[in-house]
Amino acid sequence: MGGLARYLIIRALVIIPSILILYTLVFIILRILPGDPILAVLGTKNIPPDQLENLRRMAGLDKPLYVQYFEYLFNVLRGDFGVTITFPSGVPISTYIAQRFPATLELAISGFIVSIVIGLGTGTLAAIRKGTKTDAALKFYSIAAYVTFIPLLGMVLQYVFGVYLKWLPIAQRIDPGLAPRTITGLYVLDSVLTGNWAALKSSILHLILPSLTLGIVLSGAYTRLLRNNMVEVLSSDFIRNYYSRGIRERKIYWYALKNAFLPVVTYMGLQFAILLGGMVLTESTFSWPGMGTFIVERLEYRDYTSIQAAIIFFAFIVGLISLIVDALYALLDPRIRY
Repeated sequence: MGGLARYLIIRALVIIPSILILYTLVFIILRILPGDPILAVLGTKNIPPDQLENLRRMAGLDKPLYVQYFEYLFNVLRGDFGVTITFPSGVPISTYIAQRFPATLELAISGFIVSIVIGLGTGTLAAIRKGTKTDAALKFYSIAAYVTFIPLLGMVLQYVFGVYLKWLPIAQRIDPGLAPRTITGLYVLDSVLTGNWAALKSSILHLILPSLTLGIVLSGAYTRLLRNNMVEVLSSDFIRNYYSRGIRERKIYWYALKNAFLPVVTYMGLQFAILLGGMVLTESTFSWPGMGTFIVERLEYRDYTSIQAAIIFFAFIVGLISLIVDALYALLDPRIRY
């Protein structure tokens, strides 16, 4: 077995205890938080105690905590995420995940692309113009973007481009009645696959503002990281050697960018986890029907099983992305040995 394969298997095994720890923390926190899921969904406390107890028994909340903990854990290991315990009760949570995750994935991919494009452009420009006003302005941008509150930026963009200029929609994934036939659940891709150009135009227009919001906030870290890496590479011996050999400056910048980009690849895996966290705020701001809004809805109802399932699912996705990034890093840099 190759070194990389062995390393990836070990990394995959490490994901299991990580998810287990996260599940345990979420389980404890949900039980500590005030509020009863049954009362939350009924919206009143004026119900007979025997009826309340019956509802709690049907939801499995009458069992001891350790029984609830292990029972749900074993069900998840069998691929069963359980059912919703609040309104609408009894619906498999895997159904919600299958419906909502494509929306989240589509927004995550587009937001990620926007952040990379902006981060590469600003980071490279800041490194090339090191010490100038452009460099100072882009360093300020990187800090400002990083600390920007997503809902605030989202509302500003909604007002400017949606309300004032009326160029772009400010909520939802697509105009009513235009949803393409579901193949992958990604509206842009499904629109292309089915030749539904009206749906393609609508879905892209709906993606622009939330993607831009997410991308701008995430780009701050890339700008800073790439700028610092590229400044270091540009001052290295092999770059000075390129200059002495008379290689064109544009080509030298390209070599420097390739070398400076490697540490950024590693950071992408970590950034994707942050991106999924930012999805909750972005989806709530733009009424985007994805996993983020699903978690917020379920929190209002204290729907323990739905929240646990969503968190475990997110943790698995983040672990998977980290594995892919590790493999990608090794492929990009042949010097790396595991």
